Amino acid sequence: MTEKKQKLWDYCILCARVLLALILFIYGWAKLTDGQFGVTAKEMEKPVNELGLFKLSWYLFNQEPFKSFIGISQIITSLLLVYNRTLILGALISIPILLNILIIDITYIKMTGFYWRLSYYLILDFLILWHYRDRMYLAFKSIFLGISTKFKYPIWAYLILPIMAIGLEIFGAIPRFLVELIVNPSETIKSISELTKSIFN
Repeated sequence: MTEKKQKLWDYCILCARVLLALILFIYGWAKLTDGQFGVTAKEMEKPVNELGLFKLSWYLFNQEPFKSFIGISQIITSLLLVYNRTLILGALISIPILLNILIIDITYIKMTGFYWRLSYYLILDFLILWHYRDRMYLAFKSIFLGISTKFKYPIWAYLILPIMAIGLEIFGAIPRFLVELIVNPSETIKSISELTKSIFN
């Protein structure tokens, strides 16, 4: 590829980055400013089976903190795509965001125009990653190659890993148990006694 063609291709990738950043920012901002999701008061009066999947999903996606989380995630990703130092991270993060929206649209929205647009955005995303594949190779090499535990363990330590994992799960529940015991002691003790009876009976 000649230098002129390389420069043109590089400029096309820059355009793709700006397009994806704009799309993600616009949709993210719309979610934070009530420009997306939600249903009207009239629609809320309808039975669920009359509302339809599209409106029902729009009602569910309008709940907090889900809506704000998605909106902020999209805005952050758009900013990551704009800056050269973070563009690969932005491109990687935007893949699950765009793919999730595509699956939601296929499942609930059922408007084929969105399928094409989102598929096109995903292709642009992969083209960005392909353009910077030399950097991607270094990143994936450091993540996936030569990774192991810092120390070697005997076989028995590996055999008891499932038991240790369950113990770790129980350990994670202790703070919640203590809070419940302080806040609502009678209900907590009652729940423990019922659980004990169901296990041993």
